[in-house]
Amino acid sequence: MTNKRILICTCLALSSGFFGGYIGGQITSMLHNQKCQNQAWGWQQMCNAWVTPKAIWQGSTAGIWTGTILGAFVGGSVTRKSSH
Repeated sequence: MTNKRILICTCLALSSGFFGGYIGGQITSMLHNQKCQNQAWGWQQMCNAWVTPKAIWQGSTAGIWTGTILGAFVGGSVTRKSSH
């Protein structure tokens, strides 16, 4: 049972970490790109190209950490033995 528990917790932590990284990157990218909205069209495109990589990196990193920790917690809570 211990091996299955470790496998379930690991898979849940990794999948939620990747999902959190994707969502975090998208949200942070949208928030950072709002700073470019009041520029002329050409400048807006250059601003978006400049801001997007850093925003995706920041959001993905934060999302991966948060998703992995929360996924491991949920996986451990789901697979814990009952105390009866």
